[in-house]
Amino acid sequence: SIKMDLLHSNGVLIIQHLQRDYRAYQDFLNFMSHVGDPRNIFSIYFPLWFQLNQVVGTKMIWVAVIGDWFNLIFKWILFGHRPYWWVQETMIYPNQSSPCLEQFPITCETGPGSPSGHAMGSSCVWYVMVTAALSYTVRWKDKSAVTLHRLTWSFLWSIFWIIQISVCISRVFIATHFPHQVVLGVFAGILVAEAFEHTPAIQTASLRMYIKTNLFLFIFALGFYLSLKLLDIDLLWSVPKAKKWCANPDWINIDTTPFAGLVRNLGALFGLGLGINSEMFITSCKGKNSCKISFRILCIAASLATLQLYNFVKIPTHTEYLFYILSFCKSAAMPLTVVALVPYCVHSLMRTTEKKLN
Repeated sequence: SIKMDLLHSNGVLIIQHLQRDYRAYQDFLNFMSHVGDPRNIFSIYFPLWFQLNQVVGTKMIWVAVIGDWFNLIFKWILFGHRPYWWVQETMIYPNQSSPCLEQFPITCETGPGSPSGHAMGSSCVWYVMVTAALSYTVRWKDKSAVTLHRLTWSFLWSIFWIIQISVCISRVFIATHFPHQVVLGVFAGILVAEAFEHTPAIQTASLRMYIKTNLFLFIFALGFYLSLKLLDIDLLWSVPKAKKWCANPDWINIDTTPFAGLVRNLGALFGLGLGINSEMFITSCKGKNSCKISFRILCIAASLATLQLYNFVKIPTHTEYLFYILSFCKSAAMPLTVVALVPYCVHSLMRTTEKKLN
């Protein structure tokens, strides 16, 4: 449509401005794009928060998974183009003089562009963290504590918006998203996170509930995809565009395809449910050691270190279905490690040490 073309062309002007005038901040902007990567939720934010507060950690995974699932459905509905291929195919520029947008190794995302998954994932998880931190200060009653709460509130929400704006600018800078796509992602993420502020049932969900939720999310997404495919609507239309217009074929990664994200998130949710409902979790995180600061610090350190080792596990990409199966297993192993395996090992180690001292 004319209005959408106008929105896109204005977005291209903003991208050109950023790439020209913010070249000195290229490394910082690329870093912020990595900060907004939804995968950091499972490998960094979740291990930290779960050991500090299991309620917040559990909520974080649910928000991340449901938020990314909604992001996938919205992408399939909105058919949003990405700047790096749109400028090559649009007919609005005269004499085929399309603008030149620089690409980077993290530019060539293969899914549709609207709304931004990085912006949505970043906003929803940081919203959870900020509201969790403020929940501790809101209980303070005396006058000096109220003043401190207001200062803390202002500081944390300022940090929140600085991070979101930085992530949004970084995604626009690398020509992966138009400005309106990152703005939509931020506010969609906030809405999802706010919805889970009023959903306490996830804290007592059984393994059966986790499995049912996983099945619903998978069947709905697959059914939606197949239904539109029967109507001759290809929801993977963006993949050939990405492959065609990416400046370097090596920058194309199967891990950025729509179904790869879905499988990764379903694996993480299943791993969380399996861990929370395991005997290892009950023995370690519900035992007497769970209240000790030393136990939590050791669990955080061991979890972060162990999860970094998962980065060295390279999943073969030559067979797509095998990639999805192994990706699901790897994603399930990460929260299971944080929730059950590491705390149980730390608990056993502390118990053995206590027996030797006695």
